[in-house]
Order: sequence, then structure tokens, then C-alpha cells
Amino acid sequence: MPSANRMTTPVAVDVDVIEGRYADLEGYTVGFETFKQDVDPAPFFAGLPDDRCGCAHWGVITAGRLTFRWPDREETYVAGDAYYAPAGHLPLITAGTSVVEFSPSADLEATMAVVERNMRSVGAMT
Repeated sequence: MPSANRMTTPVAVDVDVIEGRYADLEGYTVGFETFKQDVDPAPFFAGLPDDRCGCAHWGVITAGRLTFRWPDREETYVAGDAYYAPAGHLPLITAGTSVVEFSPSADLEATMAVVERNMRSVGAMT
């Protein structure tokens, strides 16, 4: 059975806001993400359906606080919480938050292509 470990998974993203390590586990991506600053990444989802994340996520908060916003509600999670966030959300993350998150790889790749393009357009990612 495939597995991944935060310490042995190479860093894929290291910018002012986030350090991310990602590994493919047979069609699902596990992400080990640490957020260095408070961030409202809503503008980076522009161009996706309804300008919201098009990917579902399952995860555990290992430190900090993460809020998911949908048109009709918000849900906030803190260290120790496990969560499921269906597609159609916008995250809001506090500095010092770390998560272990699982996402369908194909959906995540399509979403991240748009997010990364938007981040590059404003110089948030090189």
C-alpha cells in the first residue's frame, strides 16, 4: 500500500505564504502544507467554476486554524480536527496552520493549474 511521510516527501512549493509537500497515492494526492502567513486565497480561484475551489479535500489540522467558506455557510477547524470539504469552497487560513490533506489527484491538478497561474500573475509565485 502506498504511503507518504512529511519528512521524506520533497518540498514542491515554498513561497512567502506556504510550504507544500505533495505525494501521489494511486489517484489521490496527500499534501503536507504549512502556512507561514494569514492568507485569504480567494482571488487565486478566479476562473474556476463560481470562482471557488473545484476539488474536494479530506484532512486533519495538525496546528492552527482553517475556515472553509461556501455561499451558504462557513466551517472552522482547529488543531486536532478532521474535516471533509466538498468542492465549491474558499479557504481562509491563519499563520502557523499545518494540515495533512487528501484530494483526488485529477481534480487537484486542474484546480492548482488555475491557482498557480493566478499566483504567478501577481508575483506571488515564481
